[in-house]
Amino acid sequence: MADFYHIRLEMAREPGRPAGDPGEGYDIVAPLDDEGRLDPAGWRADPGRCYARRFSDGQTEAKGRLHYDGKRWIVDLEPGDAADAVGFRFGEERFTAGEYVSLTLPDGEQHTYVVAAAKPL
Repeated sequence: MADFYHIRLEMAREPGRPAGDPGEGYDIVAPLDDEGRLDPAGWRADPGRCYARRFSDGQTEAKGRLHYDGKRWIVDLEPGDAADAVGFRFGEERFTAGEYVSLTLPDGEQHTYVVAAAKPL
């Protein structure tokens, strides 16, 4: 069974942010397999442990859960706090420091994040 990790995603370089923005991103608690990929079986075994927090300027903007619907990973933020984001190919990506992953927002806009840290809990 996969181990749970605290994963820190920070905004990577993109137009308008040539240096990225380490003050904007997500903290996620999720199960990772031996290759650093999100583990659906680990999620099914303990979905309540999968946490997500969106932050900006060091402040929490919204909290919720990382959810797997059988096809895709969703950052499911609490109703009223903010819209949900869908991981772009999250099932294929490696969540190890230095890797890049993308999230698609409800309006279709996509942002890339660098995995700043992935530490076992």
